[in-house]
Amino acid sequence: MASQIETFGRTDSQPLVSIIVLNYNGAGWLPKCFATIKTQTIIQQIETIMVDNKSTDDSVAVARDLFKDFTLARIVRNDSNLGFCEGNNSGARAATGRYLFFLNNDTWMEPECIEQLIKGTEKLGAVASTPYVLNYPDSSFQDFGFYGFDIFGLPSPSKPEASSRHIFIPGGCSYLIRTDVFNLVGMFDADFFIYSDDADLAWRLTIAGHRAAGIFEAKLHHRGAAGVNPAGGIETVEFRTTDRKRFLTNRNCLLTLLKNGQHLLLLPVMPLIALLFVESLVGAVILRRRSFVRASFWDPLVDCWRMRGKIREHRRAAAKFRVRSDFALLQFFRLKLNRWFEIKRLFRFGLPRVDAK
Repeated sequence: MASQIETFGRTDSQPLVSIIVLNYNGAGWLPKCFATIKTQTIIQQIETIMVDNKSTDDSVAVARDLFKDFTLARIVRNDSNLGFCEGNNSGARAATGRYLFFLNNDTWMEPECIEQLIKGTEKLGAVASTPYVLNYPDSSFQDFGFYGFDIFGLPSPSKPEASSRHIFIPGGCSYLIRTDVFNLVGMFDADFFIYSDDADLAWRLTIAGHRAAGIFEAKLHHRGAAGVNPAGGIETVEFRTTDRKRFLTNRNCLLTLLKNGQHLLLLPVMPLIALLFVESLVGAVILRRRSFVRASFWDPLVDCWRMRGKIREHRRAAAKFRVRSDFALLQFFRLKLNRWFEIKRLFRFGLPRVDAK
């Protein structure tokens, strides 16, 4: 794995926060994303890093042009598509800020977002946080992180709020974390590649004794799933996914529990396996395609078994920084089920389109 780094602007002082924007063939999203970084009230304390995962469009050229008059910016060019996790890790290694802010390219921020995000995080005694996430074209509510986990060990969704609060998992589209904590708990797990990486990182920072928060005063707009669900431009107009996404999501949900559960919180693994089995059967019937069972259920189980040695290594590493037991983490148990979100999408967009790739 090799990366090339280009630097723009001054490098004579340490920034407060490094914003890391991961990109793969997302040139069309970059101008607005970077323009709203540039208008941040504390832009003089911000380092902006675009990590390019071997794009085949003109993303790098677009970023170079936009970065010409930034206070401090870098382009990290990876030699291959490293996915969300290792791609963001490569950006973190190049960063010099006290905080890291992992930001999707299909986002734009209101001017006080970063300033309010850091102020609110420190006020609540947290080391990680997420802004109040609104939909891309307007100010309707989208997400405020995740408040806990349900009976299946899956993230329990948030709801509209009117103030900042402690949460369990900052959302992956806009994840602020203190740099020293990010390094302490092992960064993003490169084996995840993409999906559920935000939950895995949040489990680790929580068992390490730290807290996360959602900061209401920090406002950010997010399109969401622009890569696998591009139809509609800035608006989501259909429920669409792929076999590959279902495989990675389901496998990584299992890995999150297997890696981070100490004893009691390994119990949700069995209900989760049962849930994934039922969902795969229902999906196969709807799609009239038996291969969906293999992609969304059998292959994730087989891959978890293949990775059993790495799971043991991760568990040993977590034991070294663990200060919270499974019993302490029960404070984050919620009755609200993760899958209510999927049901809402069914009512809004109808049956999902699942591409077999």
